[in-house]
Amino acid sequence: MKQQPVLGDWEIPRIASIRTFEDRRFVELPVPGRVGSLFQDLNASPTRIAISGSLYGDEARDDFLQKLRDKYKAGAAVTFVADILTATEVKYVVVQTLRLRESGKSPDETDYFILLQESPPPPPPPDPLGGLDSSLLDEAGGLVGQVTGALDAVTKLGSIPSFKDPTPPLKSTLGGVNSAVSGLGDVGNKLKDLFGG
Repeated sequence: MKQQPVLGDWEIPRIASIRTFEDRRFVELPVPGRVGSLFQDLNASPTRIAISGSLYGDEARDDFLQKLRDKYKAGAAVTFVADILTATEVKYVVVQTLRLRESGKSPDETDYFILLQESPPPPPPPDPLGGLDSSLLDEAGGLVGQVTGALDAVTKLGSIPSFKDPTPPLKSTLGGVNSAVSGLGDVGNKLKDLFGG
């Protein structure tokens, strides 16, 4: 082995053998009146990797079990690298099976068997906008910016005068003119006669 098999960030120690199982699934479709059958390809099953080996001594066994059982209990996909996976697309695996064996004939020896199964990374999260054209989002953002700018401009103008009936101030001024003219008395009448009113 050029590349020591590595599971996540842990180098698997004292490997005696490593094997892969790669299967392609087919459904047989018999055709009446024809010799043979048609086969529908259902793609490949996930690749499985079987690793076996032996450990010697309590310290090596305890360290091995701690690191491997943490990965087994987590059940999460981890990276796996080994020479036997050359020309495959296997990158992530889960620890599917873990078997250990100790024997009274060899009390310091622990045999292990690990079965890994290919686990592709999870798909990306779904797009909440359902593939909406992003240019529409840009246009909507621009429109919101324009409306916000117009509202800011109105706010900066301060108080806007009310366009209501402008005659009340004129009426009070007119009342002052009437009282001034009425004080003229006879002069007012004469002026009126003079101008033909």
